[in-house]
Amino acid sequence: MSIFREFLLHPRLTGAVAASSPRLARALTDGLGLERAHTVVELGPGTGAVTDVILRRMSPGARLIAVERNPNLAAQLAARYRGRAVRIVTGTAEDLAGMVDGPVDAVVSGLPWTVIQHGTRRRILDAVTTVLAAGGGFSTFAYSHAAWTPPARHFAAELRARFRTVSRTPSVWANLPPAFVHLARR
Repeated sequence: MSIFREFLLHPRLTGAVAASSPRLARALTDGLGLERAHTVVELGPGTGAVTDVILRRMSPGARLIAVERNPNLAAQLAARYRGRAVRIVTGTAEDLAGMVDGPVDAVVSGLPWTVIQHGTRRRILDAVTTVLAAGGGFSTFAYSHAAWTPPARHFAAELRARFRTVSRTPSVWANLPPAFVHLARR
């Protein structure tokens, strides 16, 4: 699977030019309590770089629901994870509430928030907060070089308005491009 190829072929469906690095994947999953989670959601799994780390950290019997908008990537992920505790859903994160049957313990996002239109971004965040259990965690990343831009600042403000606590990690330099993680709790 090539995220760069999908970005070139379908730039409106694929927001990244490179898969998340192992260090960024660890930063995205640290502090979420995946070891105790029953249900985890991943938004925008792409090629599965973060999915692999989520599955390694989840306890036996837990399940992962991965929502991928790009049908090519979703089909490749479904084949790759056949027989594993992950359900790949082809669809948009705006419809998340209809994809899960009860509260989820954690949501890990690889969505390109700063290029998503404001109304869509708001609906996705509404869906996330609707399905997230009390005390549940939400993590997502943003590229360090764009943190000062108005869309990035608006997104950070939206997180602070919706979640009880929001923190930001230092930049993960071992990623292309370097990124940091927002970690939020209900």
